[in-house]
This record gives sequence, structure tokens and C-alpha cells, in this order.
Amino acid sequence: MTLTLELLDRLIGCDTVSARSNAGIIDFIEAFLGERGAHTARISGHVAGKCGLFARIGPEAEGGIMLSGHTDVVPVEGQDWTRAPFAMSREGERLYGRGTTDMKGYLACMLHAADLAARAPLRAPLKLVFSYDEEIGCVGIQQMLPALGPLLAAPRACFVGEPTSMQIATGHKGKAALRAICYGQNGHSALAPSFVNALYLAGDFMRELRGVQDWLATHGARDTAYDVPYSTVHVGKLSGGTALNMVPASAEMVFEYRHLAADAPDRLMARIDAAAERAATPYRAQWDGAAITIDRYNAYPGLDVPAEADIIRLAQRLVGTDTTKVAFGTEAGVFHDLGIPVVVCGPGSMTQGHQPDEYIEIGQIAACERMMQNIIDSLC
Repeated sequence: MTLTLELLDRLIGCDTVSARSNAGIIDFIEAFLGERGAHTARISGHVAGKCGLFARIGPEAEGGIMLSGHTDVVPVEGQDWTRAPFAMSREGERLYGRGTTDMKGYLACMLHAADLAARAPLRAPLKLVFSYDEEIGCVGIQQMLPALGPLLAAPRACFVGEPTSMQIATGHKGKAALRAICYGQNGHSALAPSFVNALYLAGDFMRELRGVQDWLATHGARDTAYDVPYSTVHVGKLSGGTALNMVPASAEMVFEYRHLAADAPDRLMARIDAAAERAATPYRAQWDGAAITIDRYNAYPGLDVPAEADIIRLAQRLVGTDTTKVAFGTEAGVFHDLGIPVVVCGPGSMTQGHQPDEYIEIGQIAACERMMQNIIDSLC
């Protein structure tokens, strides 16, 4: 595994926290692939310093197998690391560093596969996709789609390498991020009952959202393959007001829903909109301007691969593990919506992802290398 570990060390050394540029890591990856004869196409992001990359090794043709991974990682600030996060270190069978699990271990294996492919008599192409800003809601891959779509040329299968302990994940929930603005009235706190308090309105809306969650848990779709077998609503942030002696005129709530495939997003939004209206209506008797507006500012689709799909049988031949479903979102749903057969399978466990002293076990890297060798063999 010498090459893969050298590659992982180099990738970990690139500080690609989503808030910063990923151009340096893309430069390295593109140069590595170019030296192996790959056709590459860099795709610029909507923000300066952000970019993705598509690469192909082998014949320019439809079919083949595609490997996909994101280059960004989550921040380390506020975490109690006992070692340098952006320098790979080894202790026994563990490799430490930010992104070892999520998901530079897989990126290193992707590059290892490219090195194998460059020396193999390929009859079908190996296709590689490297994205950015996955950690902030699968933003980068969706920005890449207009340029990326024509390059993909209908791969036979796609493996998205999020950490699944090398199990074959056939499903995850979709997600939407939402921002609600609650409108009330400014006034002196000595006369507080005379005004509509936007934070009170937000609190009532939060209570209504908890009612939506209760309904989903009791009456919504269920899938027992998930740890939480129903769709969820979660409030992550509430802010408002400027001073203690002022009635706040506005409040902002940031929340999300994560939905099973059987719970259509439009129906979920209809329930959320109705909850907002129920919260705001009583306040209009005092002030007719009381209102809640909701902006769904980001979303990505879920994944739900049918049990009889050919991609599952192919993945089991190449990987040799069981199927599962994962709680976290991935870019696989984006590829699924393009009509590309896709599963999620990668080294490491998400229980280690996003943690201080993040690590991956060498055995997981070895298992992923075996999968890559089988993929290259299948392309010959």
C-alpha cells in the first residue's frame, strides 16, 4: 500500500476546509492523473478558488465505471486535537488526520485505481469525479452538473466513496435546509404586551414544527433500515432581538428536514407552510403584519436503490460485502437523478468522521484497494 499511503499523506496535507480554496489539491490530483495519460477537465466553481475535476482513463466511450469523491473537509476549530490535523500520522493500525475517513482515504484509493488503470489493457473507461463543498450540503457537485453532465457518458455504475466500512449503501435520506424569518413589531419592553414579539412567534412556530415531527414519527413513511426510520425535522439555530429592553421585530430560525424517499419534499413543505400559518394567525388579531416567510435555500436528493437493481449485484461481486443504508447524505442522489446506477461504498466509519483525532484503520484502506483492483480487472 506504499503508493496509497503516500497519496493519503499528501492529500491530508492540503487544508481543504470548505471555507477555503481547494485549488491546490485539484492541482495535485490533475497533475498526478495527467502523468498517467488521463483526459482531464477542470470545472470552475461559482466562487473563486473552488473547482472540481473530471477525468477519464481508457477509451472515450459510454459505459465503464465511475468513482466519485469530494475534496473538502470539515473545520478543526473548536475541537480538541492531540496531533496536527493536516499532517498524517500513524499509530499502530490507525492513520490520523483530518479527512482520513471523510473522505481522503477514498480519494487516495481513487488515485491508486487510476495508477492501476494506466498500466492495464482497459476495454471500458475508468471515470473519476472530484467535487468540492460537499460538506456544506452537496453544493459543489450541483454547481458542476451543467459542465459535468455531458462528460459522464452514461457510466455502467458509480461508486461514491463516503465511509461505509466498505459496506454497500443503497439508500440515504434527502435533505433541505430552510430559513424562516418571523416578523413582529419593535417597541419598549415596558409596554411589551402591546406589541407582537417576533421571538414569541418563532417559539410558537418551533412548537408547530415539533408537531410536524410527531406526525412524521407516527403517521409518515417508515424504513426500518435506518437508525431513525422516519423523516425528521430539526431546528438548528434561532436568533433575534437587539437589546433586552426592546421588543424584537424580527427573528430568524434555521432548520432542516431529512426525508425518506416515500415522503415527497413538496408534501413535507406543505405541512411546514401550514405550521407557519397556524403559528402566525393568532398574532394577526393584534397586528395584521405578523408573518413567517420560509426560504428553502439548499437541498439535495436522497438515494433509494431498488433491491433488484443490477448495480447491487455488480457491487457485491466487486466488493463482496452486504448492503446497508446510511444516516448521512451523499452526492449519490445527484447521480441517481441523472439516471446513473450508483451506490455508496468507501473505507472508514462515519463514527470517526468530523471528530477530533479523526482516523482510519489501515485494514479499511486495504479493503478499498482490493475493490479498486477488482474494478480495474472488470474493465479489462
